[in-house]
Order: sequence, then structure tokens, then C-alpha cells
Amino acid sequence: MIRNGSVAELSGIVSPVTFTEDHDEGAGAERHGGRHLDASRDAALCDAALRLLAQIGYDRLTVDAIATSAGAGKATIYRRWSGKAELVVDALVRHKPDPVAPDTGSLRGDLAELARRASAHDGEPLDTSVMVGLASALPRDPDLRAAFDQRLVEPHRRVLATVFERAVARGEIAPVANLDLVVSLIPALVLYRLLVEPQAIDSSFVESIIEGVILPLVLAGPVSLQPTPTP
Repeated sequence: MIRNGSVAELSGIVSPVTFTEDHDEGAGAERHGGRHLDASRDAALCDAALRLLAQIGYDRLTVDAIATSAGAGKATIYRRWSGKAELVVDALVRHKPDPVAPDTGSLRGDLAELARRASAHDGEPLDTSVMVGLASALPRDPDLRAAFDQRLVEPHRRVLATVFERAVARGEIAPVANLDLVVSLIPALVLYRLLVEPQAIDSSFVESIIEGVILPLVLAGPVSLQPTPTP
């Protein structure tokens, strides 16, 4: 998930910091006050947020800790983000390629290309630690869950929906009943693996979902849930 040569290079132990809860009165006004923001600070703050998330988890992560690790002030963060939930999700988005629906000409080819992309960008040890630290907090933090769903999960659901809609248009499959549920299966199984096992999310895992769950489901066509009349 995190591109090589960015956060992965920063996986060393950070300097000691004090993890305490913090609050900055009026920070939102500063953030929208029109002051010029140095974009070079954004990368350092995002890298620090992901590095600390991998080491201590989301619950212990604080804006103070991120600022100290990046050598910045807390106000510098609040001028850019509303809080740690928005910062962490923005950091993840910055280190992922924009999701684009592949168009190989076949459903299996499109899904295989999505699995290949997972292999190209996921599976590093730090990636797994980051996602475990994040996934464990999602059920308990509504701000984090909303930001994560809007900026990370929903774009990938839209990509999957596009892939299935193109397959329907080509005549490969029948229209998919409950498409929203089907396209949610991969994200749901990914989060389950991270929370319950936890193990790295690599191409082989994504391929097992595609071949073992998704393709059999959509290639079977509509299934009637009505009982068969007794002769």
C-alpha cells in the first residue's frame, strides 16, 4: 500500500516522545486563515503519522506525537488537517496510486489486473503494521471510519462496480444482483484478515477472493431465493 522509497525508508525507531492527549483551541480557524502552507512539510508529517501508527497503533497515536516526530509544531498540523483521523487517512491516500478501473477486455483479466496492482503496492511489513494499527480502531472511531470509507474504501468500490458493469455490457455476465454487496466483499475480507489473523494482504490473497468467491458468485447468474414448489 505504501510506495517503495517513501515511508518504507523511515521504518527506524523514532526519537522518544510523550504520548498524551491534546487539544488546540481555535486550530480550525488557523487552518482556514489563508496563511501560505509549506507543502514540503506535508510529506514529513504524513510519513511521521504512518511510521508512528505502525509502531504504537491508532489509539495511542496523538497529534503531539506526530508533530514531535516530524520536528513540527502542533499548530502546523491543525492548519492542514482537522485532526489525526483526517491526517492518517490523507497520509495513506498520498502513498497509494489513484484507483482506476482496468479495461483488459474481460472480467477475469480486469480482476487479475487489480490483484497485480495489489502485489505491486502492498505486502511490505510496514504496510501490514500500518493497516493493523488502523483497522483495529475503525469500529470504535466514527471520524476515522467516515474518512477511511470516503477516501479509501469507496473509490475502490467504485472501481469494482465499473469492472462488473463493463462485464455486463460485454455480455460476459448477467446483471449482478446486490452489486453494492458484491463489491464490498473484497474490502470486507481484507479487513477481516487484518483484524483476525493478521497477515499481509498480497496478490495471492486477493486472487483467492477473486477465484474462490467473486467469480463463482457473478458467473452463476441470478439465484432465486424462492422455495422450489413440491410436485
